[in-house]
Amino acid sequence: MKIILVGASGTIGKAVDAALSPRHEIVRVGSSGGDFRADIGDPDAIESLFEHVGAFDALVCTAGKVHFGPFEAFTPEQYDLGLQNKLMGQVGLVMAGLKRIGAGGSFTLTSGLLNDDPIPAGVSAAMVNGALEGFVRAAAIAMPRGIRINLVSPTVIEESLPAYGPFFPGTKAVPAAEAALGYVKSVEGAQTGRVYRIGWSRDT
Repeated sequence: MKIILVGASGTIGKAVDAALSPRHEIVRVGSSGGDFRADIGDPDAIESLFEHVGAFDALVCTAGKVHFGPFEAFTPEQYDLGLQNKLMGQVGLVMAGLKRIGAGGSFTLTSGLLNDDPIPAGVSAAMVNGALEGFVRAAAIAMPRGIRINLVSPTVIEESLPAYGPFFPGTKAVPAAEAALGYVKSVEGAQTGRVYRIGWSRDT
């Protein structure tokens, strides 16, 4: 399969690349490097990306920015970062990609655990993650041509603990390679409308 991997240079993106590249053609996309560059917060950049890549079989997005900070200090602009980048950026990839993805193809997006296991500094992330879950579940029953869509919701990644560990006291981390398995399941499996929770569950 020809798979577009958005966020290929990130921690999870690299692990997904390593897991899928032995069996598939990977088109690596990043904001500052890769085969193609694209800012998912810019709808024009998304359109340009698909014009250059052409037809494809699957898209995986491991990218998305949100602001972390004290709830009482949040500004509309800080909320807007998550809404326009992680949320609408991924929605935009799906909507623009529908015109070029092959029949029976798949989209795999990324959320996270914070809408179910919130932290004080993560209100924006929780809001965006919840919206992504709603989008994927609804889009799955509306997709044309047998196209599938799923969401991977990983816990904290071990390799990212130096940067994000202080935000998640007591939260069990997993290696990026383990998180990558959710993306492999989504791309190579047959399910749609699923949220693959990696390293955590709603019961914990």
